[in-house]
Amino acid sequence: MKHLLIVYHSKTGNTRRMAEAARTGALHEDITGVDVRYLEARDAGPDDLLWADGLLLGTPENFGYMSGALKDFLDRTFYEVEGKLKPLPYAVLISAGNDGSGALRAIERIANGYPFVKAQEPIICQGEVDEETLARCLELGMTLAAGIELGMF
Repeated sequence: MKHLLIVYHSKTGNTRRMAEAARTGALHEDITGVDVRYLEARDAGPDDLLWADGLLLGTPENFGYMSGALKDFLDRTFYEVEGKLKPLPYAVLISAGNDGSGALRAIERIANGYPFVKAQEPIICQGEVDEETLARCLELGMTLAAGIELGMF
């Protein structure tokens, strides 16, 4: 059994809705070899990262950056998993008031040190989360889980 870890932070509910859609996709009935762990950033820790074969990070854009809660998760886990973590395929969901580029840039910079390996293009939703965005998140979750199951990443 492979493992997908979804870690997110949401204040308004937008990022949570995106992460939930991705979780729904990852739990698709055709994907039988992947266990999904879905956690708010404050509840996730080093053991969760060490458990994972893939990672999905979700964050709102706050002041042109990732949320403090997601940054805290990354801060709390970096040294604890250093040297123990195999390259981990990851993807990103961002709910943005602006363009989301600052949040994405910060995540990608930190990801290089972990080692996280980009498996899919990020989904950045500017403004209100609509059905099209949720459908893209569902597809991202399904694709990431299927890729992990098949050993593509």
